[in-house]
Amino acid sequence: MTVTHPPEDPVLPKDPAYPRDAAYPRDAAYPEDPACPKDPSKDPALPDRRPPTLAHVAQLAGVSPATASRVLNGSARVSRTARLQVEAAVERLGYVRRRTGPPDRVSSGTIAAVVCEDGCRAIGDPYFARLLWGVRRELAGRAPLVVLMAGRAEEWRATTGYLRGGQAEGVLLVGARRAHLAPLVQAAAGAPVVLAGRPLEEVALPYVDVDNFGGAQAAVRHLLASGRRRIGTIAGPADMGAGVDRLAGYRLAVQEAGMGVNGLVCQGDFGRLSGERAMRRLLERRPDLDAVLAASDQMAVGALSALRRAGRRVPDDVAVVGFDDAPVARQVRPRLTTVQQPAEDLGARLARELRACTGGRPAGERAVVLRTKLIIRESG
Repeated sequence: MTVTHPPEDPVLPKDPAYPRDAAYPRDAAYPEDPACPKDPSKDPALPDRRPPTLAHVAQLAGVSPATASRVLNGSARVSRTARLQVEAAVERLGYVRRRTGPPDRVSSGTIAAVVCEDGCRAIGDPYFARLLWGVRRELAGRAPLVVLMAGRAEEWRATTGYLRGGQAEGVLLVGARRAHLAPLVQAAAGAPVVLAGRPLEEVALPYVDVDNFGGAQAAVRHLLASGRRRIGTIAGPADMGAGVDRLAGYRLAVQEAGMGVNGLVCQGDFGRLSGERAMRRLLERRPDLDAVLAASDQMAVGALSALRRAGRRVPDDVAVVGFDDAPVARQVRPRLTTVQQPAEDLGARLARELRACTGGRPAGERAVVLRTKLIIRESG
């Protein structure tokens, strides 16, 4: 994977000690998917130097071409086992289905931004609003933008149906989890796809991300420098690159300081309630902890609530650091120390990369990583 850092963007300097491709360290709590090898290019089951076909997918999945076709068409007349086998084969092969349909059907030139979250939650999360504003800013006057949600079953059906209709000139996938990727890429039916965030599997798709690993590492180093020695973390989802990478950055920084993490790691879902629950569990396991890094500001706000109810003072007893620099970080008391990620710039760069792909540039394996910045306030 080649990570490209154009000079005009606020991207990271090259550092051989920081793996900014798909080779981030994995945690034992994040098991490998046996259906997806680490290096698909070396899999003997893959065709050599030929674009994979539906027949290759069917052969690798151990099903008939008709069954593979029904899976890719979203038919309900296939078993769950067959569907999973076909989706795994698609991901291993990097198979992208060509668009089909009536010859007079043409793309509308629309860019589709697919947010892989429940619509209610996505609308209420400032991160998505800021990212989509950046996309809209970049596309203004160039292409219409359609925003699709894919969290609930009915949203998923509507979104995949729209993509299969072939009206989107290009597709942005935002917040895609491991299981979302192959079905949505197939639904796009050959339209260029750019990912917001590093995919957990090695797929030949361009992506734009922020420095989740380095941002978490910087936050822990800040806490260590302020004298904290028992630092916990509320990690993000294990099936999202941001969750995995922020946890990996935390672990490396703690290990570099010669400290352990026994009982100091809990997982949330980036939401406020999950942060509150995780903070309570951390206090039960390690009542002696003196700092916590939450993988999102929303979870950090939940952690503040749990600490307040437990009678712990912030930052006197427990320091709290979030990740995002969302508006809520400046609204809570004490104001939240957090890792700032440039959500609007991320959205604009996603749109720019997708425009380049729709303009004829080969998509390939292109990665862009934007800088993060530690914002120090009163909470830690």
